Amino acid sequence: MIELSEYQARRQALAAYMQDNSLCLIPAAREVTRSRDTQYPFRQDSDFYYLTGFNEPDAVLLISKQQGRVETVLFCLAKDPQAEIWHGRRMGPEQARIRLGLDKCFALEQLETALPSALAQSRQLYFAQGGYEHIDALVFGCLEQMRAAGKKGQRPPGTLIDIRDYLHEMRLIKSAAEISLMRRAAEISVDGHIRAMGFARAGRYEYQLEAELHHEFALQGARHPAYGTIVGSGDNACILHYTENQDELKEGNLVLIDAGAELMGYAADITRTFPVSGRFTEPQARLYQLVLDAQLAAFEQIKPGSTLIRAMEEAVLVITRGLLELGILQGSLEANLADKTYRQYFMHGLGHWLGLDVHDVGEYKVEGEDRPLQPGMVLTVEPGIYISAEADVDPKWHGTGIRIEDNLLVTSDGHENLTAGAPKQIRQIEQLMARS
Repeated sequence: MIELSEYQARRQALAAYMQDNSLCLIPAAREVTRSRDTQYPFRQDSDFYYLTGFNEPDAVLLISKQQGRVETVLFCLAKDPQAEIWHGRRMGPEQARIRLGLDKCFALEQLETALPSALAQSRQLYFAQGGYEHIDALVFGCLEQMRAAGKKGQRPPGTLIDIRDYLHEMRLIKSAAEISLMRRAAEISVDGHIRAMGFARAGRYEYQLEAELHHEFALQGARHPAYGTIVGSGDNACILHYTENQDELKEGNLVLIDAGAELMGYAADITRTFPVSGRFTEPQARLYQLVLDAQLAAFEQIKPGSTLIRAMEEAVLVITRGLLELGILQGSLEANLADKTYRQYFMHGLGHWLGLDVHDVGEYKVEGEDRPLQPGMVLTVEPGIYISAEADVDPKWHGTGIRIEDNLLVTSDGHENLTAGAPKQIRQIEQLMARS
């Protein structure tokens, strides 16, 4: 749980970055229609949620800084007993002001009237243009009306600044409360993967493993996955973002599961690969161990002052050398590294930031240089090898897709693997599946 004081501190930190006599506008997400009069499950805008903890649609946060004085104002949906009978309870402006620790709160319909006055007092507007069309239309329509009024009207801000650059830098370093939530999301996700491994059998279907995962997530309070769950067996595992999850599990195949729970907005992201039969074949074991060795080599670089690129280089070195030893690549190690021949079989990056978004915000380079890792960052490390049924190699390797992914918190002296509880050593996996 993130305390009210932390949300307030975040807003104050954002205000401290803003220039004096300026206004910042951060919108909430809208509900998205699924079909006709039904909506997808609501997911709050991550930036808005980071600053408020408010999980209702169609709201706007204004942070005003005038002569050094900061004021936080929320516009949200008004209480409406009839609408709430059909669509659920609303907090309403009065309770939102108290429970969210804001200076003022008004009904959303008052925003259009209040915005010109707020803009007229400001020389700079901090705003994420392009985020939501209806908010773009509101803001730029208001600015245009103010300009058209000329001397008779109110002068609009002279500078528009994208607030995302600074806000996303704030989000990159996780607080103790955020880390606690992410640790719990990881634990729930680990349990889901263990459950799916134990359920896997030839003759069952990919979507049934998906159901086992989601059931475990929901049982433990994470009602939604953090992203579209991937359950790819056999050659399907060579499709990086395979989400059809419709095929039957076949004896002798591997199955790759990439799935994570979302808890109070924060994501976990785990990939495990295991044999449908419960035992790796000799070719599968050799490729699997190669991917695991690459991941463990990359782990050595997850520490303050190192970079994600250095970790990638370590993984690439291990994978390239291993593919040469297995006869999948030909030639010298030096030539293969120079030509990046590994990309035939390991075609994606090593990892990404993790947080309120599964591919979380934050730059990977600073002033053109690879960003040094810092305590409080959370990232994935996920090497893989994918050899499709059409690859020009010995057929014993065909239809093999392997990825191993963990979530690492950078600490002051190295890292903590938040997802270490999900079995990934060959012996661990085989023992778990033998007991099931």
